Amino acid sequence: MTLMPTKIIDKQVQKKDLGDLELQHMDGNFVKVVVDIEQAIMIAGMTMHADGEGILLENGSKQEHLWGINLYLHLHPEESWIEYNSMINLRPSHGNRSRGVDDPTMRQRIREIVSQLVQ
Repeated sequence: MTLMPTKIIDKQVQKKDLGDLELQHMDGNFVKVVVDIEQAIMIAGMTMHADGEGILLENGSKQEHLWGINLYLHLHPEESWIEYNSMINLRPSHGNRSRGVDDPTMRQRIREIVSQLVQ
């Protein structure tokens, strides 16, 4: 298996700087991202969200603060460029019963962090 390059993002980056992390998919190119809503950081560029989750856990993040998303860099932020869809989000014991992010407040927090970090 080819390992994807990953980047922990804790400072503002340009969208174009994430282009080398895109995966090709029939729905278009996108970047897999895991956001830590407590530390307001994210990791991008994994083949699987669980890989990014593991790296962030090794670096002090707590699992309950980690959410998986996909970024469609070719779309504008005001469009639906954030897709809330990852197996790591499936947490019935914490009230999240889907691969999405069921809580609108949590989605808003994720959106704010991504908007702060990705210009």
